[in-house]
Amino acid sequence: MVVGRIGRPHGVRGLVTVEVRTDDPDLRFTAGAVLLTEPAERGPLTVVTARWHSGSLLLQLATPDGAVVGDRETADALRNTRLLVPVEALPELDDPDVFYDHQLVGLSARLPDGTVLGEVDGVRHEGAETLVVRRTEGGELLVPFVSAIVPTVDVAGGFLVVDPPEGLLDL
Repeated sequence: MVVGRIGRPHGVRGLVTVEVRTDDPDLRFTAGAVLLTEPAERGPLTVVTARWHSGSLLLQLATPDGAVVGDRETADALRNTRLLVPVEALPELDDPDVFYDHQLVGLSARLPDGTVLGEVDGVRHEGAETLVVRRTEGGELLVPFVSAIVPTVDVAGGFLVVDPPEGLLDL
């Protein structure tokens, strides 16, 4: 499960900014936490230090051989690396209306009448959460993941219902 993506370097001492993709960054990015990476050959990476600066998470990381990333060039080589944790390490969710991305990806997206729109191919976290649905006839559909538009999510059944407002399917 993706919990973050390494962004640009910060300063000249090897710090990297992280685009956080977890609800609990203080738990996921503590000193000593080991994170898998995508691409895999860049990791695993170990968090040496973590701190917030002007709303951005800054990490100092160590490479698999234990070397601390200590300069801007090495930090920049990690840019766009996705940081992952195993699905088994995720806590159970208490709220039945909250889902992990991996639970939604692969679900069949259907209209209220049962017509299949396609399959959920991803979840975007750019402001509001948005489902990326790969349409059966080709192309993709972006669906705001709000209960008014996605009233039903049945993970066990393998589907979710999209009740689109007028014009959404035409975009």
